[in-house]
Amino acid sequence: MILIYSILVSALLVSLITDLKSRKILNIVTFPAILSGLIFYSITQGWDGFFFSSLGMLAGIATLLIPFLLGGMGAGDVKLMGAVGALMGASFTLQSFVSVALLGGLISIGLIIQKRGLLQSLKSLYIFPALLMGTKGRILIKPQMESPILFPYGVPIVLGTLLTFVWSVAM
Repeated sequence: MILIYSILVSALLVSLITDLKSRKILNIVTFPAILSGLIFYSITQGWDGFFFSSLGMLAGIATLLIPFLLGGMGAGDVKLMGAVGALMGASFTLQSFVSVALLGGLISIGLIIQKRGLLQSLKSLYIFPALLMGTKGRILIKPQMESPILFPYGVPIVLGTLLTFVWSVAM
């Protein structure tokens, strides 16, 4: 398992660096990680291992597929979660996704407050429910006047996965 852990940590760290520098998670990192998981588990556990790794990969991809299809993130993020799944299995990947989503949300809140200021952000929280009350159940989305707040989602993927990894090893 040390081999799998080494591949996981290496893929995560390289992806963190490339996502921060160039906003890309490279296929040359994700595809070999996915193949490593599939091959390792197939050799060590036969068909059960192949299905374990495949199900993990599919679970990882499924967690971020909808945000990707809606344009909220890049394909590299999806493939990185697929690599996590292929290397660690579906259960770990789904646990990891909870950490990833929470960290992604916290980072988003921090960036919104940084861009718009704390007072304006708090006003938005207070005004939003009042705006919904006047819509009679319809939500009308108007084009945004401000530029969107973007950040490399590889950061919460890496941090959330590493946090889950450390947590699972410590338990």
